[in-house]
Amino acid sequence: MDNVSIIVEDLDAVIAFFVELGMELEGKAVVEGRWAASLVGLDDQRVDVAMMRTPDGHGRIELAKYHTPEAISGVPEDAPVNTLGIRRIMFAVDDIDDVIARLRTHGAELMGDVVRYQDVYRLCYIRGPEGIVVALAEELG
Repeated sequence: MDNVSIIVEDLDAVIAFFVELGMELEGKAVVEGRWAASLVGLDDQRVDVAMMRTPDGHGRIELAKYHTPEAISGVPEDAPVNTLGIRRIMFAVDDIDDVIARLRTHGAELMGDVVRYQDVYRLCYIRGPEGIVVALAEELG
């Protein structure tokens, strides 16, 4: 897998959220023109893109803000985790409590509880800007 794409309205807020999670901004660009539009099946497009990279360099998330055509909202921001489609991305973290506290400064909310799975993980789901759901996993021991 090379990357996962997330379409957003507030590119800067979502970049800040993923930077706080430990990802690095790899670069930003404007993607536009017939070649790009024909690739994705649109008549025309102008999109601001930001590529985020995991600290280990093995995973990336492409954040995209569409100007032309305007983005279409498909799922409510507070959609539950059993809604059809890609619902979350999971990240391994060293200190789940610290990460939750830092993400809350970006408006993130804990969706349920921080739970313990056997003696292996502490896990939780967080809803970030624009309803983006991330899961956090802290390996124990």
